[in-house]
Amino acid sequence: MRSLLPVLLAGSALIAPGPALAQSKEVADLQQQIAAMQAEIARLAGKVEELQAREQTRDTAPETAQAAQASAPTTTPAPAPAPDATRVSWKGGPEVSAPGGWSFKPRGRLQLDTAVIDAPASVDAGDGLGFGTEVRRAFLGVEGTLPGNFGYRMEVDVASSSVELTDVFLTFKPTDKLTFTLGHQKAFWGLEELTSDLFTSMLERGAFNSAFNFERRIGLSGAYSNKDLLVQLGAFTANAEDLTADETNSYSFDGRIVYAPKIGEGRLHIGGSAHFRDLNDAATSVRYRARPFFHTTDVRLVDTGNIPATGERSFGAELAYVQGPFHATIEGHQVTALRPDLSNPTFRGGYAELGMLVTGGDTTAYKGGIYDRIRPVNPLSKGGIGAIQVNARYDRIDLTDEDIVGGLQKAAGLSAIWIPEDYVRFILNYGHLWVSDAAIPAGTDQDYQVDTFGMRAQFDF
Repeated sequence: MRSLLPVLLAGSALIAPGPALAQSKEVADLQQQIAAMQAEIARLAGKVEELQAREQTRDTAPETAQAAQASAPTTTPAPAPAPDATRVSWKGGPEVSAPGGWSFKPRGRLQLDTAVIDAPASVDAGDGLGFGTEVRRAFLGVEGTLPGNFGYRMEVDVASSSVELTDVFLTFKPTDKLTFTLGHQKAFWGLEELTSDLFTSMLERGAFNSAFNFERRIGLSGAYSNKDLLVQLGAFTANAEDLTADETNSYSFDGRIVYAPKIGEGRLHIGGSAHFRDLNDAATSVRYRARPFFHTTDVRLVDTGNIPATGERSFGAELAYVQGPFHATIEGHQVTALRPDLSNPTFRGGYAELGMLVTGGDTTAYKGGIYDRIRPVNPLSKGGIGAIQVNARYDRIDLTDEDIVGGLQKAAGLSAIWIPEDYVRFILNYGHLWVSDAAIPAGTDQDYQVDTFGMRAQFDF
């Protein structure tokens, strides 16, 4: 376009009018048109030059930028920080875990009980009956895992004036089906005793559990479990507190077996346990007794007193069925005191229970041969009301046999449980007792009835 401009200007000069045509109108008009064309051509030529300049600048800009980037000093980017291998999760409380099999979790529970035990006024029990309040349990502890498939739990109960050891043990799990436990643990007494007190349907377990002195003992045990079968065996000495006395030399062998197959939409639980204990001391005795339904009193209305013995033999039977919100349980236990040179009395206890969750969608929890935590489908924190369970129970403990008259206690109980959240529970519990051959008579009458009413508030983590 730049080379075209001189040619056009020269052409316009050649056709410029001479003096002979100056007076012609046609020539004048032609000159005006040529002048306009010259102006337009000049304008277009300027535009072309401007566009060429812009294009040249755009072509050289990337080269300039690349050159500037090449000449700039290079820096090595800082390495990304290594992720923290320690993880913190929440399972009812903070759980810290690290590579190699390490984990650590605090645990605890608090149970506050209030109860009224209304016995005949003529029952001479001092201030032990009537209204009572207690911190039933206040557990604090830790649990976790160690490298090599080991686990641990250390827990104490600080509810009373002295600290009491509860679960204190080390576990080893070589396979998914086999677990060994060494330390202070329960000796496979039965379904309700092995079910955590956090999940029982009444404030207290069946009377035979406390009457027959079911407790934790130091020992070594092993458990095998698969889909439907659970086998537990162990050898034990005595409770940690009792072992502080030099005369405590007892040992026992205990075992339990559970078969729990699926039956339709539910699960059937069939179990049994056997226990053989040698007191291993010439001057020893046993004693069996039971509270009137609640723990807020230390009074026992049925009591064998001390029985000289060299050992104990006991057997338990368990039957339960769980389906959705419903559960039914029957459990019994008998213990025989082995007396030197005398007949051996046998005492028996048991209970039968029905329970139902009345809130829609909630189900009774059962796992590993015991009842487990009920988790409400619609907890309070999500706008629901939580889970509500109602239960009815008949309980019986007979402490009379041979020449031992410890009494007979029967009880009918009702409970209502509100579980607003997974780890919070409130219980209302009523019980009516029939006592025969009572250790503490009502005046001259050893047969009478007692009414009880109790409440509990609890949480755990």
